[in-house]
Amino acid sequence: MILIACLGNPGESYRYTRHNAGFMIGDAIAAYFKFERVGEKFKSIVYSGTINSERVFLLFPQTFMNLSGEAVRATQLYYKLEASDVLIIYDDFDLPLGTLRLREKGSAGTHNGMKSVVECLGTDQLLRLRVGIGPRPENLSISDFVLHSFNKEELSQMNKTQTLGTKVVEALYVDGIQGAQRVAKGIS
Repeated sequence: MILIACLGNPGESYRYTRHNAGFMIGDAIAAYFKFERVGEKFKSIVYSGTINSERVFLLFPQTFMNLSGEAVRATQLYYKLEASDVLIIYDDFDLPLGTLRLREKGSAGTHNGMKSVVECLGTDQLLRLRVGIGPRPENLSISDFVLHSFNKEELSQMNKTQTLGTKVVEALYVDGIQGAQRVAKGIS
């Protein structure tokens, strides 16, 4: 059993903001794999389906970004999942727009949503798919930048990133992390 937690902020006003890049990738995953919405629980909207015959729960925490770990932890405990069964998808303003980076572990950096997940799960040994939303202009604060909506050209780029994100996730559960990392870098 696998848990994919996509980080973002709930509500229509945040839908196309940079901080919701994780939700955007999650939407593409749900559509691509034809996941079914199973309801609202664990302070989240939950979808379920399969990837490579593996049962997958796709989580969209509704706690707002800074408390994302509460939703991820509640789901992890309920399904008795190990940290190694969890993939976190979230935005990263240090990566160029549309870039994807898949890692097996690491610090949360400055990302408050990921800090919450690491704190609530008690480990930084978590798979994470970081979605580039940068670069951040020096004249904007971090919070202003991540809560700013994508413009038309950036949304077009994010559509391509959503497609690539689904391929990275599929490769992760079919070919393993190294195969998925090659896909993320555009190497077949």
